[in-house]
Order: sequence, then C-alpha cells, then structure tokens
Amino acid sequence: MKRFYKEVTVSAAPFQILLDGRPLKTPMKAALTLPTLALAEAVADEWRGQGDDIAPQFMVLTKLANTALDRVAPLQDAVAGQVMRYVNDLLCYRADHPAALVARQSGEWDPLLDWAAACYGAHLQTRTGPVHFAQSDEAVAVLRQAVAAYDPFQLTALATAAPILGSLVLTLALAERRLDAEAAFALSQLDERFQAEHWGEDQEATDRAAALLVELKAVEKFLRLAK
Repeated sequence: MKRFYKEVTVSAAPFQILLDGRPLKTPMKAALTLPTLALAEAVADEWRGQGDDIAPQFMVLTKLANTALDRVAPLQDAVAGQVMRYVNDLLCYRADHPAALVARQSGEWDPLLDWAAACYGAHLQTRTGPVHFAQSDEAVAVLRQAVAAYDPFQLTALATAAPILGSLVLTLALAERRLDAEAAFALSQLDERFQAEHWGEDQEATDRAAALLVELKAVEKFLRLAK
C-alpha cells in the first residue's frame, strides 16, 4: 500500500495515532487508542518510519495493538484460556538421563518454579518423561486468576509469548520482569542448547530460534511500553 499521509501525531489522552489529524483505525474500524503515551509514541514512530510504500511486516507494535483492540478485548476470557494451556508447562517435564541434562534442568528451571510458588502460591509438580499429567486444581486456579488480571494489551503479549516459550511460568516471569526476553528464551531452549553442545548445531533450528527470539523481544517491548 502506498503511503497516504504526511504527518503522524499522537493525541492527548486518550492516546490515539493521528495521520494528518485523522484517527488511525484498526482493521475492525475501531480507533487505535493506546493505554500509555510511551506505547502510542512507539506505534507512531512505526508509521513515521514508513517510506513511499507501507510495509506492515515491520510494524510489529501496530500489529499487536490492533490484535489487542480487535481480537483480545472482546474475548478476554477465551484468550486467557489459550494462555492457560501452557500451565502444561515445559519446565515441569524433566529428563531422566543423561545426568548432566538432569542437573542442568534442575539448576536452571527449579528457581523459576520456586518463584511461581512464592509469587502466586502455585506449587507445580515435575515428572520425568513426555507423558502428559495434570497439575493440581489449586495451582491451576491461582495461575488462572493471575492471567485474568492482565488487561487486553498485556494479555495480547502473553498470548504471543506463551507459544514461543512453551511455558506459562516463563511467560509470567517475562510479564513481571523476573526475566527479560533473552533469559526467558534461553531457559525455554535449554534442551536444544544441550543437544547442540553435544551433537552439533542444526543451522535450520538455529535460524528458527533466532527468528523466535526477535519476535519475543518485540513482545517484551510491547509489554513494557503498555504498562
């Protein structure tokens, strides 16, 4: 799409993006209204940075904001439910061998489970092997309450981060600044890193991981600006 505007500004609260003085709309025709001035200015910068042709693929914050307003705000309970699928948490499924991997999982993942227990009262159990098991109703309930407390913009970020990380605990730790994006992603990739150290790097997997980390960093930026 050709650029159709010259000036990009941000209105006083409620913070809206104005293109030549006219409010920018979401795909569902709602006004693109942001919760903080910082996020509004960052979204405005994406629009200011466009050339003669608009490149939506480089407007990550705009896309997340549109998603929050059009898709998440009307369906918060359903989106929270999607995030809660990751209570079936990567950190809870442990290897039984080799000993070095078992020790690394315990050393790097246990502190995050301890944090979840201290922060939310969610005592998540761990087991060896890939067979699915259910966490206690009490742990699920307190984590569901925590997820439900986020507003649509924060929930949009959680719903994007959780599939990348495969872990509700890591997603909440990112949201609550217990971890930054790089640290959370590194913990989610512990098994892959261990395999690469012992068997060599798979370039395709490395490239895929790099792309996911870029996406997660954008989500982290969105979270920080929206809060």
